[in-house]
Amino acid sequence: MERCALLSVSDKTGIADFARKLVQLNFRIISTGGTQKALEEAGIPVTPAEAVTQYPECFSGRVKTMHPAITGGILFRRGDSEHEAEAKKLGIEPIDLVVVNLYPFEKTAADPGKSRDELIEQIDIGGPTLLRSAAKNHAHVTVICDNADYDRVLRELEKNGDTSPELRAELATKVFLRTAAYDLAITQTLSGGENTGVLLTDKTALRYGENPHQWGAFYSLYGCQPGWTVLQEEKKMSYLNILDADGAWNLTCEFDEPTAACIKHANPSGVASHADIAEAFQRSYDADRLSAFGVIISLNRECPAAVIQKIIDQKIFVEIIIAPSYAPEAVELLRKKPKIRVIEDHCPPREEEQVRFRSMLGGMLVQNLDARIVRKEDLTVATETKPTKEQIEDMLFAWKVVKHAKSNAIIFAKDRVSVGIGCGQTSRVDSTIIAARRAGERAKGAVMASDAFFPFPDSVEEAAKHGIAAIIQPGGSIRDVEVIAKANELKIPMVLTGIRGFRH
Repeated sequence: MERCALLSVSDKTGIADFARKLVQLNFRIISTGGTQKALEEAGIPVTPAEAVTQYPECFSGRVKTMHPAITGGILFRRGDSEHEAEAKKLGIEPIDLVVVNLYPFEKTAADPGKSRDELIEQIDIGGPTLLRSAAKNHAHVTVICDNADYDRVLRELEKNGDTSPELRAELATKVFLRTAAYDLAITQTLSGGENTGVLLTDKTALRYGENPHQWGAFYSLYGCQPGWTVLQEEKKMSYLNILDADGAWNLTCEFDEPTAACIKHANPSGVASHADIAEAFQRSYDADRLSAFGVIISLNRECPAAVIQKIIDQKIFVEIIIAPSYAPEAVELLRKKPKIRVIEDHCPPREEEQVRFRSMLGGMLVQNLDARIVRKEDLTVATETKPTKEQIEDMLFAWKVVKHAKSNAIIFAKDRVSVGIGCGQTSRVDSTIIAARRAGERAKGAVMASDAFFPFPDSVEEAAKHGIAAIIQPGGSIRDVEVIAKANELKIPMVLTGIRGFRH
């Protein structure tokens, strides 16, 4: 029995091969415009849509397939006696397979060289209509909006003579996601960003939310599949596990050099950089062993067996370890510790165009990623005493760490190791006191980083009591003169970044 497929695609990748195999499977091909031409040039027999509708394309191709002979052939219910009779009366033949991908509106919108008129012409009307019609009638019609699905559909057609209801339902869902995303892109572009939206997909149920009496789930942002892979997960992750893992990973990805971080409750307990990633891990753990209990460990280099052996030998309670890859020997050792969740991820480019979302008060806060890098040449020395080269290196290290601690945040660091961290306090001097207490004697000769300006000189005075040798801070307080004067009095070099590093 001959079946019918409607093919009308903007992206013609693979369409000729797909259509050729459909013909071999006894499909008649209906097509339009550029797709029709491409298929005919490939020697594939095609029925023009005009021959089906008995109506020409019109208005510069804006109207091609919006006709009852097409949409009716897609939408009528097979097996419904009333629909079957009406289709026969009207001379409407069934269309069993619809393949459409939409005009490239998003690509056009991203090109500043395109005019408003060119942009408007990339708003597809017939395409979404065909896709939504076929998706609505997926009980009988197979719909494809992504050429990556060609092979899946062909395999089922070749094996079973038809696609399965499960595949048709999956492809229909994919269509509604695609058309929703398409409409969101149009809405955002035409409104100049005043209106936008977020599509969430691929739900994964979590063990629980922030607390065991709350449910939690992880979704992917539509079109942005997460790069991370769970390699080992005896116990399902919770909401907080993922939140902490994300914080740990973002922190270590801030560094070009081999760096390890220990994270607890979304804040770093220890961070260290070293040429040997195993040594970096040990130093990050030693920075605050008391806090690193039930810890998230992040490495921005391949995890060697030495790191896992250190975890085993020191009986460290680890919730998650995340790294770009794992040495085979490390994987073998991790199998002996099945309660440690193991995640593989790769540091993405840190670009200011990346967007972050937080829901609250019945709405959504949206901002771009804080991808600003502070380098030596960006620093302004504010004091009479100048920092040494080594102090500058430590201050730049500390600045990267302080960006990833909750404000108000203070970091003490020495030799590219955090020796004291105070964060999440309502008073900056309290954060300084906490950092000093955690550092103890290690504060002597260390540098201090503050994520925001000092409103008073008190934090500088507190730091001096514990032997802090240099300070990095944004500057910008109305009392900068007093703060800098205090640093001069205490002969502590102070540099200004000119940029704040708040994280709430």
